Amino acid sequence: MIKPNNLCIYNSLSRAKERFVPINPESVGMYVCGPTVYGDGHLGHARPAITFDILFRYLKHLGYKVRYVRNITDVGHLEHDADEGEDKVAKKARLEQLEPMEVVQYYLNRYHRAMDALNVLPPSIEPHASGHIMEQIEYIKKILESGYAYESCGSVYFDVPKFNKDYGYGRLSGRNIEELLATTRALDGQTEKRNPADFALWKKAAPEHIMHWPSPWSEGFPGWHLECSTMSEKYLGDTFDIHGGGMDLKFPHHECEIAQSRAHNCGRPSVKYWMHNNMITINGKKMGKSLGNFITLDEFFSGSHPLLQQAYSPMTIRFFILQAHYGGTVDFSNEALQASEKALSRMLEGYRRLAKLKPSASGEGIDVDGIEAQCYEAIDDDLNTPVLIAHLFNAVRMINLVNDGKATATEDQLAVLRRVMDTFLVEILGIRPDFAVADEDSGESAFRPFEQAIDLLLQIRCDAKSRKDWPTCDMIRNRLSEIGFEVKDTKDGFEWKLK
Repeated sequence: MIKPNNLCIYNSLSRAKERFVPINPESVGMYVCGPTVYGDGHLGHARPAITFDILFRYLKHLGYKVRYVRNITDVGHLEHDADEGEDKVAKKARLEQLEPMEVVQYYLNRYHRAMDALNVLPPSIEPHASGHIMEQIEYIKKILESGYAYESCGSVYFDVPKFNKDYGYGRLSGRNIEELLATTRALDGQTEKRNPADFALWKKAAPEHIMHWPSPWSEGFPGWHLECSTMSEKYLGDTFDIHGGGMDLKFPHHECEIAQSRAHNCGRPSVKYWMHNNMITINGKKMGKSLGNFITLDEFFSGSHPLLQQAYSPMTIRFFILQAHYGGTVDFSNEALQASEKALSRMLEGYRRLAKLKPSASGEGIDVDGIEAQCYEAIDDDLNTPVLIAHLFNAVRMINLVNDGKATATEDQLAVLRRVMDTFLVEILGIRPDFAVADEDSGESAFRPFEQAIDLLLQIRCDAKSRKDWPTCDMIRNRLSEIGFEVKDTKDGFEWKLK
Protein backbone atom coordinates (compact mmCIF):
# COMPACT_ATOMS: atom_id res chain seq x y z
CA MET A 1 0.00 0.00 0.00
CA ILE A 2 1.34 3.43 -0.95
CA LYS A 3 1.70 5.86 1.96
CA PRO A 4 0.75 9.54 1.53
CA ASN A 5 3.34 11.06 -0.79
CA ASN A 6 4.32 14.69 -0.17
CA LEU A 7 7.79 14.39 -1.66
CA CYS A 8 9.09 17.40 -3.60
CA ILE A 9 12.36 17.21 -5.52
CA TYR A 10 14.45 19.79 -7.34
CA ASN A 11 14.20 19.15 -11.07
CA SER A 12 17.44 20.30 -12.71
CA LEU A 13 15.67 20.67 -16.06
CA SER A 14 12.96 23.07 -14.84
CA ARG A 15 15.26 24.59 -12.19
CA ALA A 16 12.47 24.37 -9.62
CA LYS A 17 11.20 22.13 -6.84
CA GLU A 18 8.37 19.97 -8.11
CA ARG A 19 5.94 17.63 -6.43
CA PHE A 20 7.00 14.08 -7.21
CA VAL A 21 4.20 12.29 -9.04
CA PRO A 22 5.36 9.02 -10.61
CA ILE A 23 4.27 8.05 -14.10
CA ASN A 24 2.85 4.80 -12.72
CA PRO A 25 0.86 5.25 -9.46
CA GLU A 26 2.46 2.22 -7.77
CA SER A 27 5.98 1.99 -9.20
CA VAL A 28 9.00 4.20 -9.83
CA GLY A 29 11.73 3.89 -12.45
CA MET A 30 15.07 5.46 -11.49
CA TYR A 31 18.36 5.50 -13.41
CA VAL A 32 21.62 6.78 -11.93
CA CYS A 33 24.96 7.06 -13.71
CA GLY A 34 27.38 4.65 -12.06
CA PRO A 35 31.18 4.52 -12.02
CA THR A 36 33.70 4.08 -14.80
CA VAL A 37 35.61 1.19 -13.28
CA TYR A 38 39.28 1.84 -13.91
CA GLY A 39 40.37 2.79 -10.38
CA ASP A 40 39.34 2.70 -6.74
CA GLY A 41 36.22 4.55 -5.67
CA HIS A 42 36.81 7.82 -3.82
CA LEU A 43 34.76 10.22 -1.72
CA GLY A 44 33.36 11.83 -4.88
CA HIS A 45 31.91 8.46 -5.89
CA ALA A 46 30.38 7.98 -2.45
CA ARG A 47 28.25 11.12 -2.68
CA PRO A 48 25.95 10.17 -5.61
CA ALA A 49 25.77 6.60 -4.34
CA ILE A 50 24.60 7.78 -0.90
CA THR A 51 22.35 10.57 -2.26
CA PHE A 52 20.34 8.26 -4.49
CA ASP A 53 20.44 5.49 -1.88
CA ILE A 54 18.45 7.86 0.37
CA LEU A 55 15.94 8.44 -2.42
CA PHE A 56 15.75 4.70 -3.15
CA ARG A 57 15.17 3.93 0.54
CA TYR A 58 12.53 6.61 0.97
CA LEU A 59 10.56 5.65 -2.13
CA LYS A 60 10.52 2.05 -0.93
CA HIS A 61 9.47 3.25 2.54
CA LEU A 62 6.51 5.02 0.92
CA GLY A 63 5.48 1.69 -0.55
CA TYR A 64 6.50 2.10 -4.19
CA LYS A 65 7.92 -0.76 -6.18
CA VAL A 66 11.19 0.81 -7.30
CA ARG A 67 13.30 -0.38 -10.20
CA TYR A 68 16.65 1.26 -9.60
CA VAL A 69 19.14 0.93 -12.48
CA ARG A 70 22.76 2.02 -11.98
CA ASN A 71 25.12 1.33 -14.85
CA ILE A 72 28.73 0.28 -15.00
CA THR A 73 30.82 2.04 -17.67
CA ASP A 74 33.41 -0.45 -18.87
CA VAL A 75 33.84 0.72 -22.46
CA GLY A 76 33.56 3.88 -24.54
CA HIS A 77 34.52 6.48 -21.91
CA LEU A 78 37.56 8.18 -23.41
CA GLU A 79 40.04 10.43 -21.66
CA HIS A 80 38.89 13.98 -20.85
CA ASP A 81 35.29 12.96 -21.74
CA ALA A 82 36.17 13.57 -25.39
CA ASP A 83 35.54 11.77 -28.67
CA GLU A 84 39.24 11.21 -29.24
CA GLY A 85 41.96 9.63 -27.15
CA GLU A 86 42.33 6.40 -25.23
CA ASP A 87 39.60 4.45 -23.47
CA LYS A 88 40.04 4.88 -19.70
CA VAL A 89 39.65 1.17 -18.95
CA ALA A 90 41.84 0.13 -21.88
CA LYS A 91 44.57 2.55 -20.79
CA LYS A 92 44.59 1.04 -17.29
CA ALA A 93 44.71 -2.44 -18.80
CA ARG A 94 47.68 -1.49 -20.99
CA LEU A 95 49.58 0.06 -18.08
CA GLU A 96 48.99 -2.93 -15.81
CA GLN A 97 49.37 -5.53 -18.59
CA LEU A 98 45.93 -6.99 -17.92
CA GLU A 99 42.87 -7.81 -19.97
CA PRO A 100 40.40 -4.88 -19.87
CA MET A 101 37.75 -7.04 -18.20
CA GLU A 102 40.27 -8.03 -15.54
CA VAL A 103 40.61 -4.34 -14.71
CA VAL A 104 36.83 -3.92 -14.71
CA GLN A 105 36.19 -6.92 -12.44
CA TYR A 106 38.96 -6.02 -10.00
CA TYR A 107 37.81 -2.46 -9.44
CA LEU A 108 34.12 -3.37 -9.58
CA ASN A 109 34.64 -5.87 -6.76
CA ARG A 110 36.37 -3.19 -4.71
CA TYR A 111 33.63 -0.66 -5.50
CA HIS A 112 30.97 -3.10 -4.32
CA ARG A 113 32.86 -3.76 -1.07
CA ALA A 114 33.12 -0.01 -0.42
CA MET A 115 29.40 0.47 -1.14
CA ASP A 116 28.54 -2.40 1.22
CA ALA A 117 30.66 -0.79 3.93
CA LEU A 118 28.80 2.51 3.42
CA ASN A 119 25.50 0.60 3.69
CA VAL A 120 24.49 1.62 0.16
CA LEU A 121 21.77 -0.76 -1.03
CA PRO A 122 22.53 -2.54 -4.32
CA PRO A 123 20.50 -1.36 -7.31
CA SER A 124 17.76 -3.50 -8.83
CA ILE A 125 19.79 -3.86 -12.04
CA GLU A 126 23.46 -3.05 -12.68
CA PRO A 127 23.98 -3.30 -16.46
CA HIS A 128 27.40 -3.09 -18.12
CA ALA A 129 27.93 -1.05 -21.26
CA SER A 130 29.99 -3.88 -22.80
CA GLY A 131 27.05 -6.25 -22.33
CA HIS A 132 24.69 -4.09 -24.39
CA ILE A 133 26.63 -3.50 -27.62
CA MET A 134 23.89 -4.91 -29.86
CA GLU A 135 21.22 -2.75 -28.19
CA GLN A 136 23.41 0.33 -28.69
CA ILE A 137 23.89 -0.48 -32.37
CA GLU A 138 20.11 -0.76 -32.82
CA TYR A 139 19.65 2.53 -30.94
CA ILE A 140 22.06 4.26 -33.34
CA LYS A 141 20.18 2.87 -36.35
CA LYS A 142 16.97 4.55 -35.16
CA ILE A 143 18.73 7.90 -34.66
CA LEU A 144 20.17 7.62 -38.16
CA GLU A 145 16.68 6.89 -39.50
CA SER A 146 15.35 9.99 -37.72
CA GLY A 147 17.90 12.14 -39.56
CA TYR A 148 19.76 13.39 -36.46
CA ALA A 149 22.97 11.45 -37.05
CA TYR A 150 25.34 10.78 -39.92
CA GLU A 151 28.11 8.34 -40.81
CA SER A 152 31.60 9.64 -41.51
CA CYS A 153 34.72 7.54 -42.16
CA GLY A 154 33.30 4.54 -40.27
CA SER A 155 32.14 6.56 -37.27
CA VAL A 156 28.64 7.85 -36.52
CA TYR A 157 28.08 11.33 -35.09
CA PHE A 158 25.05 13.09 -33.66
CA ASP A 159 24.05 16.24 -35.57
CA VAL A 160 23.86 18.82 -32.78
CA PRO A 161 22.96 21.90 -34.92
CA LYS A 162 20.05 20.07 -36.54
CA PHE A 163 18.73 18.89 -33.17
CA ASN A 164 19.18 22.38 -31.72
CA LYS A 165 17.09 23.88 -34.54
CA ASP A 166 14.20 21.47 -33.90
CA TYR A 167 14.23 20.98 -30.11
CA GLY A 168 16.88 23.19 -28.54
CA TYR A 169 20.20 21.83 -27.26
CA GLY A 170 21.67 22.82 -23.91
CA ARG A 171 18.56 23.42 -21.81
CA LEU A 172 19.68 21.20 -18.93
CA SER A 173 23.09 22.83 -18.54
CA GLY A 174 21.98 26.32 -19.58
CA ARG A 175 24.30 26.42 -22.59
CA ASN A 176 23.33 27.45 -26.07
CA ILE A 177 24.65 26.28 -29.40
CA GLU A 178 26.21 29.64 -30.27
CA GLU A 179 28.24 29.65 -27.05
CA LEU A 180 29.21 26.04 -27.62
CA LEU A 181 30.41 26.70 -31.14
CA ALA A 182 32.37 29.74 -30.00
CA THR A 183 34.21 27.78 -27.30
CA THR A 184 34.67 24.40 -29.03
CA ARG A 185 38.01 24.11 -30.72
CA ALA A 186 38.62 21.64 -33.52
CA LEU A 187 40.91 18.85 -32.32
CA ASP A 188 43.17 16.68 -34.42
CA GLY A 189 41.17 13.84 -35.94
CA GLN A 190 37.85 15.66 -35.67
CA THR A 191 37.77 16.84 -39.28
CA GLU A 192 35.40 13.95 -40.05
CA LYS A 193 32.72 15.77 -38.01
CA ARG A 194 30.42 18.22 -39.80
CA ASN A 195 30.52 20.44 -36.73
CA PRO A 196 32.93 20.49 -33.76
CA ALA A 197 29.94 20.32 -31.34
CA ASP A 198 28.74 16.99 -32.78
CA PHE A 199 29.41 14.00 -30.55
CA ALA A 200 30.15 10.36 -31.30
CA LEU A 201 27.53 7.64 -31.19
CA TRP A 202 29.94 5.07 -32.65
CA LYS A 203 33.70 5.36 -33.16
CA LYS A 204 35.76 3.41 -35.63
CA ALA A 205 38.53 1.74 -33.65
CA ALA A 206 42.13 2.57 -34.39
CA PRO A 207 44.38 -0.50 -34.90
CA GLU A 208 45.83 -0.14 -31.39
CA HIS A 209 42.41 0.12 -29.70
CA ILE A 210 41.92 -2.97 -27.51
CA MET A 211 38.11 -3.11 -27.18
CA HIS A 212 36.07 -3.15 -30.38
CA TRP A 213 33.04 -4.86 -31.92
CA PRO A 214 31.63 -5.33 -35.44
CA SER A 215 28.89 -2.94 -36.57
CA PRO A 216 27.26 -1.89 -39.87
CA TRP A 217 29.65 1.07 -39.99
CA SER A 218 33.00 -0.27 -38.81
CA GLU A 219 34.83 -2.38 -36.29
CA GLY A 220 34.59 -0.01 -33.36
CA PHE A 221 32.94 0.86 -30.06
CA PRO A 222 29.98 2.94 -28.81
CA GLY A 223 30.22 6.50 -27.54
CA TRP A 224 30.13 7.11 -23.79
CA HIS A 225 26.82 9.01 -23.78
CA LEU A 226 24.97 6.35 -25.75
CA GLU A 227 25.14 3.60 -23.13
CA CYS A 228 22.97 5.42 -20.59
CA SER A 229 20.20 6.26 -23.06
CA THR A 230 20.19 2.70 -24.36
CA MET A 231 20.26 0.88 -21.02
CA SER A 232 17.89 3.22 -19.16
CA GLU A 233 15.23 2.78 -21.86
CA LYS A 234 15.83 -0.97 -22.13
CA TYR A 235 15.07 -1.51 -18.45
CA LEU A 236 12.77 1.43 -17.63
CA GLY A 237 10.94 2.13 -20.90
CA ASP A 238 10.89 5.08 -23.30
CA THR A 239 9.75 7.39 -20.47
CA PHE A 240 10.69 6.96 -16.82
CA ASP A 241 10.58 8.95 -13.62
CA ILE A 242 14.04 9.92 -12.36
CA HIS A 243 17.51 10.23 -13.87
CA GLY A 244 20.25 11.08 -11.39
CA GLY A 245 23.96 11.69 -11.27
CA GLY A 246 26.66 14.12 -10.27
CA MET A 247 26.44 17.78 -11.26
CA ASP A 248 29.61 17.38 -13.33
CA LEU A 249 27.65 15.10 -15.67
CA LYS A 250 25.13 17.78 -16.69
CA PHE A 251 27.38 18.70 -19.60
CA PRO A 252 28.23 17.04 -21.83
CA HIS A 253 26.97 13.63 -20.68
CA HIS A 254 23.37 14.29 -19.66
CA GLU A 255 22.88 16.98 -22.29
CA CYS A 256 23.88 14.47 -24.95
CA GLU A 257 21.62 11.83 -23.40
CA ILE A 258 18.63 14.15 -23.69
CA ALA A 259 19.40 14.92 -27.33
CA GLN A 260 19.93 11.36 -28.50
CA SER A 261 16.92 10.05 -26.52
CA ARG A 262 14.57 12.61 -28.07
CA ALA A 263 15.96 11.89 -31.51
CA HIS A 264 15.43 8.16 -30.89
CA ASN A 265 11.89 8.60 -29.49
CA CYS A 266 10.38 10.86 -32.15
CA GLY A 267 10.90 14.00 -30.07
CA ARG A 268 9.46 12.70 -26.78
CA PRO A 269 11.52 13.41 -23.63
CA SER A 270 12.43 10.20 -21.81
CA VAL A 271 12.96 11.58 -18.27
CA LYS A 272 10.42 13.34 -16.06
CA TYR A 273 12.74 14.49 -13.24
CA TRP A 274 16.47 15.17 -13.54
CA MET A 275 18.36 15.20 -10.22
CA HIS A 276 21.99 16.14 -9.59
CA ASN A 277 24.10 15.97 -6.47
CA ASN A 278 26.84 18.55 -5.99
CA MET A 279 30.55 17.93 -5.66
CA ILE A 280 32.97 16.94 -2.91
CA THR A 281 35.83 19.44 -2.94
CA ILE A 282 39.33 19.68 -1.50
CA ASN A 283 40.50 23.24 -0.98
CA GLY A 284 37.67 24.43 -3.20
CA LYS A 285 38.52 22.12 -6.14
CA LYS A 286 36.43 19.14 -7.27
CA MET A 287 37.75 15.82 -5.98
CA GLY A 288 38.45 13.56 -8.93
CA LYS A 289 40.85 11.16 -10.59
CA SER A 290 41.54 13.56 -13.46
CA LEU A 291 42.87 16.19 -11.02
CA GLY A 292 44.82 13.68 -8.94
CA ASN A 293 43.48 15.17 -5.69
CA PHE A 294 41.26 12.31 -4.61
CA ILE A 295 41.31 10.15 -1.48
CA THR A 296 40.00 6.62 -2.00
CA LEU A 297 37.34 5.19 0.27
CA ASP A 298 39.70 2.44 1.43
CA GLU A 299 42.21 5.15 2.43
CA PHE A 300 39.50 6.86 4.49
CA PHE A 301 38.63 3.57 6.18
CA SER A 302 42.29 2.79 6.95
CA GLY A 303 43.62 6.33 7.48
CA SER A 304 46.51 5.59 5.11
CA HIS A 305 46.40 8.79 2.99
CA PRO A 306 48.89 11.54 3.99
CA LEU A 307 46.09 14.16 4.14
CA LEU A 308 44.24 12.13 6.78
CA GLN A 309 44.96 12.55 10.46
CA GLN A 310 43.19 9.29 11.34
CA ALA A 311 41.00 6.52 9.98
CA TYR A 312 37.28 7.21 9.58
CA SER A 313 34.60 4.53 9.76
CA PRO A 314 32.22 4.04 6.81
CA MET A 315 29.30 5.30 8.92
CA THR A 316 31.25 8.48 9.76
CA ILE A 317 31.77 9.05 6.03
CA ARG A 318 28.08 8.45 5.35
CA PHE A 319 27.01 10.78 8.17
CA PHE A 320 29.48 13.45 6.98
CA ILE A 321 27.91 13.43 3.52
CA LEU A 322 24.34 13.47 4.88
CA GLN A 323 25.00 16.47 7.13
CA ALA A 324 24.93 18.65 4.00
CA HIS A 325 22.08 18.91 1.50
CA TYR A 326 22.85 16.92 -1.63
CA GLY A 327 22.55 20.06 -3.78
CA GLY A 328 25.34 21.91 -1.94
CA THR A 329 29.09 21.40 -2.10
CA VAL A 330 30.93 19.62 0.70
CA ASP A 331 34.54 20.58 1.33
CA PHE A 332 36.77 17.88 2.80
CA SER A 333 38.73 18.57 5.98
CA ASN A 334 39.86 16.45 8.89
CA GLU A 335 38.16 18.91 11.25
CA ALA A 336 34.79 18.43 9.52
CA LEU A 337 35.13 14.66 9.56
CA GLN A 338 36.12 14.64 13.23
CA ALA A 339 33.10 16.80 14.05
CA SER A 340 30.89 14.32 12.13
CA GLU A 341 32.46 11.44 14.05
CA LYS A 342 31.62 13.06 17.39
CA ALA A 343 28.09 13.98 16.28
CA LEU A 344 27.44 10.44 15.06
CA SER A 345 28.74 9.04 18.33
CA ARG A 346 26.23 11.19 20.25
CA MET A 347 23.44 10.07 17.94
CA LEU A 348 24.26 6.38 18.30
CA GLU A 349 24.70 6.66 22.06
CA GLY A 350 21.19 8.11 22.27
CA TYR A 351 19.86 5.35 20.00
CA ARG A 352 21.37 2.69 22.26
CA ARG A 353 20.05 4.31 25.42
CA LEU A 354 16.55 4.39 23.96
CA ALA A 355 16.45 0.60 23.76
CA LYS A 356 17.00 0.38 27.53
CA LEU A 357 14.69 3.14 28.77
CA LYS A 358 11.82 2.10 31.04
CA PRO A 359 8.45 3.87 30.78
CA SER A 360 7.04 5.91 33.63
CA ALA A 361 3.76 4.71 35.12
CA SER A 362 2.47 8.23 35.63
CA GLY A 363 3.07 11.86 34.72
CA GLU A 364 2.84 13.80 31.47
CA GLY A 365 6.31 12.87 30.33
CA ILE A 366 8.27 14.40 27.45
CA ASP A 367 6.63 16.24 24.56
CA VAL A 368 7.01 14.13 21.41
CA ASP A 369 4.04 15.67 19.62
CA GLY A 370 4.91 16.52 16.03
CA ILE A 371 8.44 15.11 15.92
CA GLU A 372 7.53 12.34 13.48
CA ALA A 373 5.70 14.80 11.22
CA GLN A 374 8.72 17.14 11.33
CA CYS A 375 10.97 14.31 10.16
CA TYR A 376 8.69 13.50 7.24
CA GLU A 377 8.47 17.20 6.36
CA ALA A 378 12.28 17.41 6.20
CA ILE A 379 12.77 14.37 3.97
CA ASP A 380 9.82 15.42 1.78
CA ASP A 381 11.52 18.78 1.21
CA ASP A 382 13.93 17.63 -1.50
CA LEU A 383 15.63 15.07 0.78
CA ASN A 384 16.70 17.70 3.33
CA THR A 385 18.91 15.38 5.36
CA PRO A 386 20.61 18.12 7.48
CA VAL A 387 17.23 19.30 8.80
CA LEU A 388 16.16 15.69 9.36
CA ILE A 389 19.34 15.06 11.36
CA ALA A 390 18.59 18.15 13.47
CA HIS A 391 15.17 16.69 14.33
CA LEU A 392 16.80 13.37 15.23
CA PHE A 393 19.18 15.19 17.59
CA ASN A 394 16.11 16.72 19.21
CA ALA A 395 14.87 13.16 19.78
CA VAL A 396 18.26 12.27 21.28
CA ARG A 397 17.97 15.26 23.62
CA MET A 398 14.66 13.87 24.91
CA ILE A 399 16.17 10.40 25.27
CA ASN A 400 19.05 11.78 27.34
CA LEU A 401 16.69 13.76 29.60
CA VAL A 402 14.79 10.57 30.43
CA ASN A 403 17.99 8.55 30.78
CA ASP A 404 19.45 11.10 33.21
CA GLY A 405 16.29 11.20 35.33
CA LYS A 406 15.45 14.80 34.39
CA ALA A 407 12.22 13.83 32.61
CA THR A 408 9.86 10.90 32.30
CA ALA A 409 8.29 9.17 29.32
CA THR A 410 5.24 6.98 28.93
CA GLU A 411 5.32 3.77 26.92
CA ASP A 412 3.49 5.53 24.06
CA GLN A 413 6.04 8.36 24.06
CA LEU A 414 8.95 5.92 24.02
CA ALA A 415 7.25 4.05 21.17
CA VAL A 416 7.14 7.28 19.13
CA LEU A 417 10.85 7.88 19.71
CA ARG A 418 11.71 4.30 18.79
CA ARG A 419 9.66 4.55 15.60
CA VAL A 420 11.28 7.87 14.66
CA MET A 421 14.84 6.62 15.25
CA ASP A 422 14.32 3.25 13.57
CA THR A 423 12.48 4.75 10.58
CA PHE A 424 14.57 7.82 9.89
CA LEU A 425 18.03 7.06 11.29
CA VAL A 426 18.32 3.37 10.40
CA GLU A 427 15.86 2.70 7.57
CA ILE A 428 15.93 5.94 5.54
CA LEU A 429 19.28 7.57 6.38
CA GLY A 430 20.85 4.12 6.34
CA ILE A 431 23.01 4.66 9.42
CA ARG A 432 24.01 1.21 10.59
CA PRO A 433 24.79 1.40 14.30
CA ASP A 434 27.87 -0.55 15.30
CA PHE A 435 25.82 -2.48 17.80
CA ALA A 436 22.53 -3.02 15.95
CA VAL A 437 20.97 -3.47 12.56
CA ALA A 438 17.38 -3.19 11.37
CA ASP A 439 15.61 -6.50 10.91
CA GLU A 440 14.42 -6.65 7.28
CA ASP A 441 11.08 -8.28 8.14
CA SER A 442 9.99 -6.41 11.26
CA GLY A 443 11.99 -3.19 10.80
CA GLU A 444 12.84 -3.34 14.52
CA SER A 445 16.30 -3.18 16.01
CA ALA A 446 18.07 -6.51 16.47
CA PHE A 447 21.27 -6.85 18.49
CA ARG A 448 24.39 -8.19 16.89
CA PRO A 449 26.20 -11.06 18.62
CA PHE A 450 29.18 -8.93 19.65
CA GLU A 451 26.86 -6.41 21.35
CA GLN A 452 25.24 -9.24 23.29
CA ALA A 453 28.70 -10.48 24.24
CA ILE A 454 29.67 -7.08 25.68
CA ASP A 455 26.44 -6.94 27.67
CA LEU A 456 27.13 -10.44 28.99
CA LEU A 457 30.65 -9.47 30.10
CA LEU A 458 29.36 -6.37 31.86
CA GLN A 459 26.61 -8.36 33.55
CA ILE A 460 29.31 -10.72 34.87
CA ARG A 461 31.11 -7.60 36.09
CA CYS A 462 27.92 -6.44 37.88
CA ASP A 463 27.60 -9.83 39.55
CA ALA A 464 31.26 -9.67 40.63
CA LYS A 465 30.63 -6.15 41.92
CA SER A 466 27.72 -7.37 44.06
CA ARG A 467 30.09 -9.98 45.57
CA LYS A 468 32.71 -7.27 46.13
CA ASP A 469 35.04 -9.14 43.75
CA TRP A 470 36.90 -5.97 42.84
CA PRO A 471 39.82 -7.61 40.93
CA THR A 472 37.37 -9.23 38.46
CA CYS A 473 35.45 -5.92 38.10
CA ASP A 474 38.62 -3.98 37.35
CA MET A 475 39.99 -6.64 34.99
CA ILE A 476 36.85 -6.68 32.80
CA ARG A 477 36.60 -2.89 32.69
CA ASN A 478 40.32 -2.39 31.95
CA ARG A 479 40.47 -5.03 29.23
CA LEU A 480 37.39 -3.60 27.53
CA SER A 481 38.98 -0.16 27.69
CA GLU A 482 42.16 -1.49 26.09
CA ILE A 483 40.27 -2.80 23.05
CA GLY A 484 38.24 0.38 22.56
CA PHE A 485 35.15 0.30 24.82
CA GLU A 486 34.23 2.99 27.29
CA VAL A 487 32.22 1.69 30.28
CA LYS A 488 30.13 3.87 32.59
CA ASP A 489 28.45 2.70 35.80
CA THR A 490 24.88 3.96 36.25
CA LYS A 491 22.20 3.67 38.93
CA ASP A 492 20.50 0.99 36.81
CA GLY A 493 23.67 -0.96 36.03
CA PHE A 494 25.98 0.14 33.22
CA GLU A 495 26.36 1.83 29.84
CA TRP A 496 29.04 1.31 27.24
CA LYS A 497 30.09 2.76 23.91
CA LEU A 498 32.91 2.46 21.42
CA LYS A 499 35.56 5.11 21.95
